[in-house]
Amino acid sequence: MNQITIRHLRYFEALAQQGHFGRAAEACAISQPALSLQMKELEQILGSPLIERGSRQIRLTALGKDFAARARDVLRAVDELANLARASMDTLTGELRIGVIPTVAPYLLPGVIQSLSARFPDLDLRPREAVTQKLVDDLIEGRLDVAIVALPVSEPSLTEHPLFSEEFMLVRAASDADMPVPNPETLGTMRLLLLEEGHCFRDQALSFCRLSSSVPRDLMEGSSLSTLVQMVGAGIGVTLIPQMAVPVETRTAPVAVARLPVPRPSRTIGLVWRKTNPLSSRFEDLGDILRDTAMT
Repeated sequence: MNQITIRHLRYFEALAQQGHFGRAAEACAISQPALSLQMKELEQILGSPLIERGSRQIRLTALGKDFAARARDVLRAVDELANLARASMDTLTGELRIGVIPTVAPYLLPGVIQSLSARFPDLDLRPREAVTQKLVDDLIEGRLDVAIVALPVSEPSLTEHPLFSEEFMLVRAASDADMPVPNPETLGTMRLLLLEEGHCFRDQALSFCRLSSSVPRDLMEGSSLSTLVQMVGAGIGVTLIPQMAVPVETRTAPVAVARLPVPRPSRTIGLVWRKTNPLSSRFEDLGDILRDTAMT
């Protein structure tokens, strides 16, 4: 008689998360027909459907929703058993699923990958870029091992390990380079370009400008820091970007960069992981390496 396997659970968990056979198959690095066959086999073993199949996406049945929650618990436990064995080794090896927020990934991740690959040749890095809440959810559910985010995240089940702090910088049109740097109150009355909802950097910038989280009258939104800087270069408004983004994002735009008045806004970037992860001590060492990489 066929039995439920870890493979069944991993494939089903991917399908439940993606809500689409094509995306789930891609995430699992298998073909869509192979994934469909595995799901049919799992449903036959259980004797009940887990999925309602539509033309564009799938929906979980009532059983499927309960099964998905239990499957995540099992997979998290299996991963932690594997991590228990890895923790007994002298070095980091195997797969490391690392999440990074979008306002850090393009500027820190290349150096991090290069540094970790050189130091841990047997480490299989699996980076993923997403906004903070998505990364926190994936950490809690066991889909990620660690994440680089802006602190604090204030999640009791996660350990927060500060790495470094950086200032926010004002970016404005090059023609305004000699103008006085606006204070927070003045900045709040200007046409301010910020990231879309969901980015923690947006909320931090709004807080500095003493604006509410609702969209101000002259606020405009962009999908990335690069888009915001290019819009500033086109004379549309002003924006704030983290210090680490300045060398990359201002190379090709006719903009001026200035430090803001004291007390200058800043953020702390840190590494977070589940407190129950057996690799916690290894992740503390990893944080030190990331800090050194960021400072070079």
